[in-house]
Amino acid sequence: MSRKQQTITLSLGETDKARLEALALELGTLWGERPNITQLVKDIAQRRLLVARNADWPEERVRALVQAANVLLDIGESDAAGVLGRLLLERGEVSGPLRSELEARFVGSQVSWRAIIDHHIRRAQPFRLLYQDAAERSWQFTVRYARVRFREKRLYLEIWSEECEGNEEIPELSHNWSLRLDRLQGVEIVPASGGWRVGPDTIEAEMHLYDRLAHAYLPRPEDALCEWLEGQPVRRVVRRVISSFWFLREVFPYGPECLIVSPESIRKRAWERLQQMCRRYFTS
Repeated sequence: MSRKQQTITLSLGETDKARLEALALELGTLWGERPNITQLVKDIAQRRLLVARNADWPEERVRALVQAANVLLDIGESDAAGVLGRLLLERGEVSGPLRSELEARFVGSQVSWRAIIDHHIRRAQPFRLLYQDAAERSWQFTVRYARVRFREKRLYLEIWSEECEGNEEIPELSHNWSLRLDRLQGVEIVPASGGWRVGPDTIEAEMHLYDRLAHAYLPRPEDALCEWLEGQPVRRVVRRVISSFWFLREVFPYGPECLIVSPESIRKRAWERLQQMCRRYFTS
């Protein structure tokens, strides 16, 4: 004589029921081809499925995994990046703006346009780059030089392009663009005719270093000259610059121990930035 099984009734709203059915489908607890909530509960009770807290990861772990996923995506490892991205989206700690950002980057197919760019760079093959940035502005570039460079914890695609419109660089460097890889959206890449350049445009910027910085400064590969001014405790540095933006970002933390001497276009930008800073302090 068969033993009569006891039954329980689950009181669930439609949303929770749908979520449990989706989970049953994901875990393969089915009745025929349909998800079976009853079997899901039995598997949990019999410990064939383990239930654990989904919000016990420390912030440091989440931050490290997000950074790793972004770097993997930047270097063209889209499959590995997708694995980390989907793992993070399964966690209860990931919510709000961070969840929205991860969903935008890792849900759905990831086009491996980075591998195409690397292919063109290796072959020194000019290409047309069409993309939409994070502000949903559309851009088109005819690229005749490109490289990927790490700057301030992110990877950037640095290019020389025939197109200058919209570039906020000084005129001498207006063909140089620095594009953050993780902000390239809707990318299209097609070959272009013409030749490949040996590098971006460059200018020489001179700066004078004072006090402790003058003694502590270590020459960089891009420095064309590094010497002491005759009879003065001042170090003169002449650097090959491809971006006034990145040059100013680097030297501004030096504060009063660094004076930009030339070219006048970059010196003027530094002076305007200092004036803006002073006005903000005086008016706030």
